[in-house]
Amino acid sequence: MASSTPTKGQLERSLSQKVQALYRDELGQQPSKVSCQLCGMKFIIILEDSLTQPEQILAQGGQEDLLEEVRTNLDDFMKPQLKGLVEEVSGVNVTDLLSDVTLESGLTGIIAVLEELPAVRTSTPS
Repeated sequence: MASSTPTKGQLERSLSQKVQALYRDELGQQPSKVSCQLCGMKFIIILEDSLTQPEQILAQGGQEDLLEEVRTNLDDFMKPQLKGLVEEVSGVNVTDLLSDVTLESGLTGIIAVLEELPAVRTSTPS
């Protein structure tokens, strides 16, 4: 039974891979790196190079207002799917999902607040 329970690192890696695939499949933009960290009852997710090509064009063209509107709509579209991925990987309900992007750096930060601690297998210290 212990072998079927994932370690914290396995949960983090699995979620990173699934988030990267979601962005690739849904937005046609695969972030260059996705980092996930389970911190108690929260998953912290950082996406690097998360802006889509149209967003990059808007940024280069000085269309910041339109870019903000596009990004807000994309975030609203992605939230239910991200919530579902976190719940699938962790086996725990997500009570809130917060996200924001820094347009200058292309970094997206997501915090998924969990209803309870996910079950994880403790790894033996080295």
